[in-house]
Amino acid sequence: MRRSPKNPIRKFSAESQRLASLAQSMVRASSRIETRAWETRLDSLLQKQLSNNQQQAIDNALDHLFHTDLDAYDALLDSIEAISSSCTLDEGDKRYDALLIAIPVLAWTRFTIPSGAINANTLQTITAHLQGHILAANTRATVAPVLFSIDQLPRSYCETYQLTRRMAESAISGKAQPAPTALPETAAFLADTRHLLALVTAESGQPLLRWQEDETGSNLQTLSQSALTQWQLQAGPNLQNLLPGCGIELLLPSAYYVACREADKAIRPISLRAAVYYLTHVLSVEPAQLSAVIAAVGDEASDMRVDEFRISYSVTGNNDVVYGVVWPLYDEESAEEYVANLTHQRTVASASSSPLQQIISVLRESGITRIQQADSVFPPEYCDDCGAPLFCDVEEEMVHAEMPEDAGQNSGHLH
Repeated sequence: MRRSPKNPIRKFSAESQRLASLAQSMVRASSRIETRAWETRLDSLLQKQLSNNQQQAIDNALDHLFHTDLDAYDALLDSIEAISSSCTLDEGDKRYDALLIAIPVLAWTRFTIPSGAINANTLQTITAHLQGHILAANTRATVAPVLFSIDQLPRSYCETYQLTRRMAESAISGKAQPAPTALPETAAFLADTRHLLALVTAESGQPLLRWQEDETGSNLQTLSQSALTQWQLQAGPNLQNLLPGCGIELLLPSAYYVACREADKAIRPISLRAAVYYLTHVLSVEPAQLSAVIAAVGDEASDMRVDEFRISYSVTGNNDVVYGVVWPLYDEESAEEYVANLTHQRTVASASSSPLQQIISVLRESGITRIQQADSVFPPEYCDDCGAPLFCDVEEEMVHAEMPEDAGQNSGHLH
């Protein structure tokens, strides 16, 4: 996705230069044959760098292309994601394709969203439903015995590369995938994503996912929607048992990076609704008694590119921000219309079919009628003590969100 890392551009090494040059050659090719030739060379170099844990060289190449050649950046990113989350293995005289898939669960609660180890019986049942409704026939799969939070997923392409190959070997051999020995702590949110990770294998050239079995491809949307419906009906109760006290929604399991991005997008409106539900209960107010301020936050070094919106909640008549939600922007999403609106002094409602309008619609559907749009783009600011993002109050000052001291007790510190 087109989001530049926050770290400054580092030294551009020879290995990074080779990656960037191959990606640029691939996007400038004049034929499919030439494109595939460059792609083969790029994939070969990425295999070497990922297996040798050269994450720095990969990050530097992405940084460079993001600022100089977005088409090549997209091509390189696609290749990195493909190589790190898929592989080919040989078993005897047969060759197998292997794909890492993510199984997203959206969850929301007033309490704590669980994560961690899954018992063997539940894992076996979930695997059977996955095989029955999502995976193609004649595939083999292994599911990691953990319900992962975002903080517990692989943190780099090199880590994803290693995980994919470990799980592929388990799937081919039929051995159970061991649970990680230690997992990072999970931050507490009112709404968040949880993921199961699975590795599916099939003989090379054969379908991996159920909707790939339609050779014409004409019924892709129908088949994938049918698979999702059955997955939600059959696997939903098992996953609900893993998340007691939570509302959940199951998304379509698919290739690792695609599924994670779709989950990141889908959780955003749920986070806004969960915040309203939470505040009305702990503050004993009605949604109409809450007000919201929407502030665009961007990178000052990139002509104030808008990377996210921060939505702050207050009780009407009191300027204190009691809670805040971050709405990040992904992929091709743009907040350019937000800056244009500020320039031309248009109203909040003028930004149709945009991230801003989605936010406004969700807030209104949740019962909030007092919605203010901040008149500028703010730099990303965080609390020096706890690292929490700061939010815009009605005076358009970035402040820390603080619940009133007499508010109802909750189960933990929520961001």
